[in-house]
Amino acid sequence: WAAFSLAATVLQAALVAGGAVSRVALAVGDARIAAALLILAAAWQLSPLKQACLGRCRSPARFLSEHWRPGAAGALRLGAWHGFYCIGCCWALMLLLFVGGVMSIAWIGGLALLVLVEKLAPARLPVRAATGVGLLIAGMALALS
Repeated sequence: WAAFSLAATVLQAALVAGGAVSRVALAVGDARIAAALLILAAAWQLSPLKQACLGRCRSPARFLSEHWRPGAAGALRLGAWHGFYCIGCCWALMLLLFVGGVMSIAWIGGLALLVLVEKLAPARLPVRAATGVGLLIAGMALALS
């Protein structure tokens, strides 16, 4: 997560410097970019890779029991793999912070709630797919407006 956060910070700084993201709200000012981010997040939500990452993230105890190795190197490896799957679940949703505003508490709270529901909802409930379809509709509506 530290490496991902560093990359996100560099991306944010570049977008602000390039004028694509406002300095105050830290949100994209161009509806086309916002639409593209929504559609990208929708595509990831509907992808088999997202499903695979979410499957690993939903049961951390099982993940720990399957991948545990003794010692510091084993712990580091376990943490890195779990972080990899966790980022796989959330990276596209985190990009949506640029749509609603990186500093918007409501937007952050909404995305956090979505991630929580997605992780804790039974696998049989189509939360991931419903979110993907909703993001696709929102992205297409924004692109066409």
